[in-house]
Amino acid sequence: MKKLAQIILSSALFVGFGLSAMLAKADSLDNFKVRYFHLTQYLNNQNQELEDIQAQNLNPQKYSRINLTQLLNGGPPKDGIPSIDNPKFDTAQTTAFPSNETVIGVEINGEAIAYPFGIMNWHEIVNDTVGGVNITVSYCPLCDTIVTFERGRKTYGVSGKLYQSCLVMYDRANDTLYSQPWAMGIIGQDVNRNLKRIPAIKTTLSAWLAAHPNSKIISTDTGHKRDYFNYPYGSYYTDKMLIFPVRNQRQLKEHPKSIVTYVWESDGKTPQNYFSGSSVQFLHSEMKEIGEKVVEFNGRKIRGKWDGEMETVVVEELDGTIVPSSTAFAFVYPAFFGEK
Repeated sequence: MKKLAQIILSSALFVGFGLSAMLAKADSLDNFKVRYFHLTQYLNNQNQELEDIQAQNLNPQKYSRINLTQLLNGGPPKDGIPSIDNPKFDTAQTTAFPSNETVIGVEINGEAIAYPFGIMNWHEIVNDTVGGVNITVSYCPLCDTIVTFERGRKTYGVSGKLYQSCLVMYDRANDTLYSQPWAMGIIGQDVNRNLKRIPAIKTTLSAWLAAHPNSKIISTDTGHKRDYFNYPYGSYYTDKMLIFPVRNQRQLKEHPKSIVTYVWESDGKTPQNYFSGSSVQFLHSEMKEIGEKVVEFNGRKIRGKWDGEMETVVVEELDGTIVPSSTAFAFVYPAFFGEK
């Protein structure tokens, strides 16, 4: 018994020293959680997503747009990051969020709603109805990508998987997995299906309310206990750290966390593991200096404009029609739209 106790004590000390070393390397507790949170995969079933597709007598290898080896375990299991399916709302007078809170702003048929990053960092997906239209608002904290789309009668959840370090969503009706930055089905029954995107904007709460004073704001009353006023990813938003492997980074000329806005349109072709169609990006730091830029895009000209009030890039057709776009960390664009 004495020898067994010594072995247990030695093991505990070894683990303790190991954790201390990892914590020191990460510089802070939040950075430690970010750097090593993928280790939680060993506590959860990481096969559920593909098993649910196989249960429909579908071979994931055959019904896949990507190499399955590049579908990575993010750590949490399917729905381990819970979407918000019945959101509650505050007003400009009752919201708990400060005026400088970063939000995703959506306006449809005269109804405006703001989705604070403080909530989106923890839930990533909100299934909502705005202006009579059923929509899904999605945000990937690892990529700063925002994709909002019409969901019809479906709802979407967080799969727990990642592709090129970015959120993989799933359709709860048939378990199809979707690459969020492409807004495209990548594994399952609806592989290669493109979601119908709608415009959304990343801005501050004060800027959004200045333009939409009657906007509703998602409430912190989500049914879950989270610290919605604490950024859970340490210094990840501004440092150079990438947690998961990402391709085509030699094509990157900027700091990996510089902010860009990109637009994309699929051409219907389905090359394995790559996007096919047209895409273009606008670097925010450049656009803030030059104001606007007209570029060729999918056989026509479109315009990127710096919106000084919203402090972001807005993309539009030359007639002023808004083109759905997404912000992103700079490392995302070459990973999803770079040269092969």
